[in-house]
Amino acid sequence: METLDQIKTPVKGEMEEFEKTFRKALSSKVAMLDHITHYLVRRKGKQLRPMLVFLTAKLHGDINDTSHRGAAFLEMIHTATLVHDDVVDDANMRRGFFSLNALWKNKIAVLVGDYLLAKGQLLVVDNGEYHILGLVSEAVRKMSEGELLQIEKARRLDVDEKIYYQIIEHKTASLISACCAVGASSVGASEEEIELMRKFGSHLGMAFQIKDDLFDYQMVNKSGKPSGIDIKEQKMTLPLIYALNKAKRSDKKRIISTVKNHHDNPKRVAEVVEYVNASGGIEYAEEAMYSYRSAALEILDSFDDSEVKSSLKKLADYIIERSK
Repeated sequence: METLDQIKTPVKGEMEEFEKTFRKALSSKVAMLDHITHYLVRRKGKQLRPMLVFLTAKLHGDINDTSHRGAAFLEMIHTATLVHDDVVDDANMRRGFFSLNALWKNKIAVLVGDYLLAKGQLLVVDNGEYHILGLVSEAVRKMSEGELLQIEKARRLDVDEKIYYQIIEHKTASLISACCAVGASSVGASEEEIELMRKFGSHLGMAFQIKDDLFDYQMVNKSGKPSGIDIKEQKMTLPLIYALNKAKRSDKKRIISTVKNHHDNPKRVAEVVEYVNASGGIEYAEEAMYSYRSAALEILDSFDDSEVKSSLKKLADYIIERSK
């Protein structure tokens, strides 16, 4: 499997420049805020989203200032949602670092998230790039709806496959699809080309989230066992939904009881993880993940061969083969 450093080779210079642009875009006249945003920049993740903006932009033309502002805007949105998620989930760690709410408490973390949203919007509005604002705002709307739908369904545990796909399309795939649409839009691509890139990103995002959901049953922690975190958080993901659909009535009743009433019991959670693995839930979810990857690659096949196209194909492979 190619590394991210290898995948981003066609846009390596742009990614290096992006870090400077992103850092500058976060600056403020409030010392505490500058201190906090500097902390956020230091704990950067994979930066898949800006990479997608630049790769899809280069697939359609020459990367420009609009591409850079679009990438910075999307990374601000992504960072803001993570900050807010940590507050909602009362999480103390993120990517091996303390979360903002752990260090500066909830009120400051929420305000920093709001600041990131506002700064991102102003970055494109001040330059009259309303087409970028429209694409990203639509993604934020969907993300909010997806999170709320997941919370609503967690209370009743009545998530079927249709609802599951709706949730992950909104909460994860929408932002990744916006990255690809913004990349194409930033270099003057046609509406048809922008929509094609949006679909490409949506397929990638669906595969990305299914892979994340599989980690809960496949990844091992220090004890050598899968984490079962989604079960503990009462999230109904594809492997579990499949297992429930195939389960006998008595097994289904016990699994639902565990998720609803005993999700803090490590032994009961481990039983559910084992049941899902034995039921074929993992293989079923993997099949769905590969199907979305194939749909994304099919879209890329409509483009002429190039270094950028090759990197996007490798990125699609990386998303489903990654170990974290």
